[in-house]
Amino acid sequence: MLVFAGLGNPGKTYEKTRHNVGFMTIDELSKEWNIALDKTKFNGQYGIGFVSGRKVLLVKPLTYMNLSGECLRPLLDYYEIPIENLKVIYDDLDLPAGKIRLRVKGSAGGHNGIKSMIQHLGTSDFHRIRIGIGRPVNGMKIVDYVLGAFTADEEPAIQEAVQKTVKACEASLEKPFLEVMNEFNAKV
Repeated sequence: MLVFAGLGNPGKTYEKTRHNVGFMTIDELSKEWNIALDKTKFNGQYGIGFVSGRKVLLVKPLTYMNLSGECLRPLLDYYEIPIENLKVIYDDLDLPAGKIRLRVKGSAGGHNGIKSMIQHLGTSDFHRIRIGIGRPVNGMKIVDYVLGAFTADEEPAIQEAVQKTVKACEASLEKPFLEVMNEFNAKV
């Protein structure tokens, strides 16, 4: 079974914030793949279905961003899913708004959700899809920026990035992740 985990914060307050672009992508995959997020266990909301002949689990950890690993570790253990089948989708300050970047593994890069994942999984070797949200300007604090809503100017780029991420997830059902990474990272 393949797992696509979108990181974010639960609740209406955070719904359309920059930090929730991972949740937005899981919601879009849920619609595209007709997989209802109708289960709640391990502090996560998730659903299981079949896409292109592959069994797929979509999940949104409900632990808040900084504790994301607390949901994913027990979920992977319960379903006996190897870490190499995990794809984590999350926001990235170091990419311009709307740009996506796939990685096979890496450091947390200052992202607290990824720090939690690495801590609870015991490895940094898991696939990532980073969606750029850009950096704050005019001295805005990072926490205020990531918990703020996208501007009208950013919205189209973010919607396009979510759609590109959906396509990358679909491609990863049929091809090795490294191949998908090379294909999508090369796109302008």
